[in-house]
Amino acid sequence: MAADVRSWWSRRSLRLRLTAAAALVMAAGLAGAAVLLVVWLHGSLIAGLDQTAFQRAQVVAADADTNQIGPEVPATSHAEAAVQIVDVKGKVVASSANLRGLPRLFTFPASRSGTPRAHTVHDLPEHEYGNWRAVGVPAGTPGNPVTVYVALPTESVDHGLAQLTAGLATGVPAVVALLTGVVWLFTGRALRPVDAMRAQTAEITESDLSRRLDVPPADDALGRLAATFNDLLGRLDAATRRQRRFIADAAHELRSPLSTLRTRLEVADRHPESTNWQTLVPALLRETERLNGLVDDLLRLARLDARPRLRTSPVDLDEIVFAEVREARSRTGLVIDQHAVGAARLTGDEDALARVVRNLLDNALRHASTRIDISLRTLHDTARLVVADDGPGIPGADRERVFDRFTRLDDARARDTGGSGLGLAIVRDIVEAHHGTIHIEDNRPGTRLIVLLPVAGR
Repeated sequence: MAADVRSWWSRRSLRLRLTAAAALVMAAGLAGAAVLLVVWLHGSLIAGLDQTAFQRAQVVAADADTNQIGPEVPATSHAEAAVQIVDVKGKVVASSANLRGLPRLFTFPASRSGTPRAHTVHDLPEHEYGNWRAVGVPAGTPGNPVTVYVALPTESVDHGLAQLTAGLATGVPAVVALLTGVVWLFTGRALRPVDAMRAQTAEITESDLSRRLDVPPADDALGRLAATFNDLLGRLDAATRRQRRFIADAAHELRSPLSTLRTRLEVADRHPESTNWQTLVPALLRETERLNGLVDDLLRLARLDARPRLRTSPVDLDEIVFAEVREARSRTGLVIDQHAVGAARLTGDEDALARVVRNLLDNALRHASTRIDISLRTLHDTARLVVADDGPGIPGADRERVFDRFTRLDDARARDTGGSGLGLAIVRDIVEAHHGTIHIEDNRPGTRLIVLLPVAGR
């Protein structure tokens, strides 16, 4: 029960965190957009107000140039505009009705370009409005120059922006809340397949790796993730099956020599008077050697399965071949021809490569009738090692299977000659660890095992 509660809270906590993060991002984005909107709109409206004041000032200035203005500037559609015409001595010669009788209120210089240079003026006397935008343009005649000042209140702009700001302050949280709810719903829907995958994964145990996750129908990241998990489970299942089969085969192989040793020792123990120790001891030694060789092969395969780093160094493969041929000749009367062995220098593990040559020769010795031919040459940055025998050969259908572990095409004869069915499996693992390949061809008669390895320093 506690585990279910923790699982539920974990899923809910993830959903809450995702929704909270989305809400924060949306709130920050909308708030930033609202601020930028208010700033941009304020600047745009103020620029429009400045342009209106400038145009009004130009109209008044044109009338002043023709001496058509009296002490009071006539009103226009902008009745709230404040206008003063000031001479060079600073005396107000005319003004709008709303500034009648007031002294000079504007002191900044006139704008002599086509672009208005507006100024903010605060609290004009006898007016309740706060801020004004004022411009000044030159006018009059050369003998009587004047400056026309026109100011417009910013109340309408400020009031409109205040209403917009209040609306945004109310609307943005509402929009964020709405979008948060949408994100909550969509997050729950999006996490539902993830939760299903998690539940299915939790039910898979090491004893049942054949199960697979349900792949969502949509070809998206979640579907690809599920497919990747299934591929991983497939590899784990195959590796586990291979490991179990290896353990079972190893136990079966170890049972035979152990049973032989135990049986012969029990007979000798029960009938010591009839035991011929001169014949028994060599037989026991042979079984012990067979058992020791099998254990060595199993340990070597275990290390290869662990994929350790090879102790690589420059290696003369031809020297390894000559040494292994000398050792093989000491154990057989068969002809071993090495005249076709040429120089080949590799980068690899010397002990592992020696094991490759030794296992290939041991395999050939078990099957050859009269001779073994071994050749080595370098061609196109690749060392080509060939071990051929004149034995019965390997059928085409079995040429890949012989590299599997504990495989014997002639099980009884292989046991009699000491074969464990691991020699060629070890060869293939070592060759592949050196980024090489191995395959089998006909020798007519017999078999040719061909190893290809990349050459060092090319």
